[in-house]
Amino acid sequence: MKIGIVSPQLGRQATRENVLQTAKIAEDEGIDSLWVGERLLWPLNPQTPSPGNADGSLSVELQVVLDPLETLTYIAANTNKIVLGTSVIDILFHNPVILAKRFATLDVLSEGRSVAGLGIGWSRDEYQVSNVPFNNRGKRADEFIQVLKKIWGDDIVEFKGEYYNIPASIIEPKPIQKPHIPIYLGGFSPQIFTRIVKYNTNGWLGGIGESLEHLGNPMKIMRENANRANKDPKNFQVILLTFPNIVDSNSRTIHEEGQRSPLTGTIDEIGHDVKRIKEIGISHIIFGFNFSSIGANIDNMIEITKQLAKFAR
Repeated sequence: MKIGIVSPQLGRQATRENVLQTAKIAEDEGIDSLWVGERLLWPLNPQTPSPGNADGSLSVELQVVLDPLETLTYIAANTNKIVLGTSVIDILFHNPVILAKRFATLDVLSEGRSVAGLGIGWSRDEYQVSNVPFNNRGKRADEFIQVLKKIWGDDIVEFKGEYYNIPASIIEPKPIQKPHIPIYLGGFSPQIFTRIVKYNTNGWLGGIGESLEHLGNPMKIMRENANRANKDPKNFQVILLTFPNIVDSNSRTIHEEGQRSPLTGTIDEIGHDVKRIKEIGISHIIFGFNFSSIGANIDNMIEITKQLAKFAR
């Protein structure tokens, strides 16, 4: 199982020095991939509750977010082999031709190291500032993915859809990776897994729900969709974004020990979870520490990632 880490691209730690240092150390230590996310706004009175917190609030760390593709391009210029991914870019906030060219440029400048983790967003405020209707998001996403693949793969690009239209054109550069930059779709709705299989993306970029057992459900749905479409389920992989919460065993109560959440606990307990995740069939796990105190110390963040990686090898 491959190991990734989230860049200190957001929050108070989002500085040039931290982004650069994390990328270089991660590459030197043999970490496979580095990831960034996207957030356009931190609305004071949000129209949509955040799915990331139980009370619907948006984490204060998301008040400062460096642009994902600019950050990865900077990292690409200062590294040589680490894979550079987005987790995720919300595609409908963007023009598909411009986003395709930005990703292709990153792939060229990084010599084929980019991964496009894509979502469709949940924030009505971000849709509003992007001047995109909140309704029909799924249909727009279907067209958007088709457009990206055409731009990255076709010599002459032409598309006529309900939401996007491209006159017959040459659109360069093409990505180094063939047939296209790897595409992983984020989300939890059943439509996501239908979309993954229907448009032959590379797989699902997901997260952990209430338990590790539930993690098998979306993978099962994706396999079933592939079988119904007469496609090889092995062509659709899973990248799992996680946020380990290191807890000293001496500070936990008995009740907490009985209710331990996935990826929460001591290094050994979380490592056991990582082993189980590998056994479930996950091909790539990402560790994010941006929302914990661990993320404030790059050396500590890298060291914990190395310790957890031992359980995944």
